[in-house]
Amino acid sequence: MSKFVQSFQDLDVYRAAFKLQQKLFVVSKRWPDAEKFALTDQIRRSSRSIGANIAEAWAKRRYPAHFLSKLTDSDGELQETIHWVESAFACQYLTQIEHGDLIAEALSAGRQLGSMINEYESFCLNHRPTVAPSL
Repeated sequence: MSKFVQSFQDLDVYRAAFKLQQKLFVVSKRWPDAEKFALTDQIRRSSRSIGANIAEAWAKRRYPAHFLSKLTDSDGELQETIHWVESAFACQYLTQIEHGDLIAEALSAGRQLGSMINEYESFCLNHRPTVAPSL
């Protein structure tokens, strides 16, 4: 974290997740009506859950295990979203360029989320940096 984060909305990973969510909303508007209660709803739900779980995790920073759990939930929703992007591409609802862009954005958000998961304790409110004992 290069700057002071006051809310989940300040997190780059949250912003990336929200951007991905909005892009998927726009492209899914043109999918067939037959997909309304299937693929369209699924991809919108999972993509919205990525950021929602990050927001919820942020509120649980006082409890490291809960914080980590919500971050891993977010990662699970990200992986599900990637699955639905692949499904939409296989059904020819996305162009190759759209597919590539969406996957690239998802993977980028995933790398950010993975870094946050790996360093989750540093985000927690009760975090105290480890100091080597003096001998």
